[in-house]
Amino acid sequence: MNRGATGRFDMVSIGGERVRAFVPNRLPPNPPIALDGPLQSSLEQALLALGRLDSVVTLLPDTALFLYTYVRKEAVLSSQIEGTQSSLSDLLMFELEDAPGVPMGDVVEVSNYVAAMDLGLRRLREGFPLSNRLIREIHGVLLSRGRGSQKEPGSFRTSQNWIGGTRPGNATFVPPPPYAVSECMSEFERFLHADDNAAPILVKAGLVHVQFETIHPFLDGNGRVGRLLITFLLCHAGVLREPILYMSLFLKQHRDDYYRLLDEVRKTGDWEAWLNFFLEGVRQTATGAVATAQQLVALFQEHRDRIQQQGRAAGSALRVHQALKERPITSLLEVSRRAGVSFPAASSGMKTLIDLGIARELTGKRRNRMFGYDRYLAILNEGMEPL
Repeated sequence: MNRGATGRFDMVSIGGERVRAFVPNRLPPNPPIALDGPLQSSLEQALLALGRLDSVVTLLPDTALFLYTYVRKEAVLSSQIEGTQSSLSDLLMFELEDAPGVPMGDVVEVSNYVAAMDLGLRRLREGFPLSNRLIREIHGVLLSRGRGSQKEPGSFRTSQNWIGGTRPGNATFVPPPPYAVSECMSEFERFLHADDNAAPILVKAGLVHVQFETIHPFLDGNGRVGRLLITFLLCHAGVLREPILYMSLFLKQHRDDYYRLLDEVRKTGDWEAWLNFFLEGVRQTATGAVATAQQLVALFQEHRDRIQQQGRAAGSALRVHQALKERPITSLLEVSRRAGVSFPAASSGMKTLIDLGIARELTGKRRNRMFGYDRYLAILNEGMEPL
């Protein structure tokens, strides 16, 4: 639907040049979203996939284990979209206190993302509302270290930013001027809290994401916070019992369509085209997460069965296997701590897993050796190639 532009342009002077900055209209869209035809079908399919994901993950033998690695995969993917080159292995190594020579730089930003995500989810579970205050808290953690730590962490911007280009004058998109940010975010918060059932929660999540990206209220980290908000909104609404829907892989794989459709909303008000894309992303993401969970359950059971055939060696090997499931890159010291076994028993159990082709020594060192759960990491690394 062509509603016309979904906002106004304010002329602002930046660095001696006049620039048109876009100030979005408040939500919800007017006229309302037409929830019929293809869009209704997309919504139903997305909800079905989401319900299946919620059911499958809550039936996993160890939901926390799945969440630990899945959240970290999302942290790497979301950060990759913003230009970091860190890998999942880098992050898992970084989180080990006794891991030698882990590259810093980009991995610090990814680690911040995990901490920001954890903070947001914890606050929501404690009953804190999904609000501008919480969004600023999350942002403060996200930019607490590394690049961006000088760009007003935890505060809405007081200077102009832009997307694409080398300056506002040749930018792809210029968000609202600083003086409009506070009012835009106040309206945004009112929509978050609006107690009406006019828009299904998945539609609301799609609207919220576009609005946040359009306002771009921070000097840095907007994309990562905007993607987190999707999951936070679904958890806050009770649609998901666990934080298991992360769309960064879909948005990374379809980034040209993603940016084009955001722009179309601003220019023509075609919310329906954006929502069809967004809901297809929810469907694909949920379906992919179900497949990943099922793959991991089958993998763990296959390896457990093989270990149990090892006679007397099976005892310590099973405990090491459990430790590797919890941390798919680890050290013998960490295995000893997690499995509650002596260092020699951890070493013996790890050797059994290496002999079976389940684990692999990663560092090639006699001391401070690191070990990886190869097939587990391969499943997690699908789609993780840097941009």
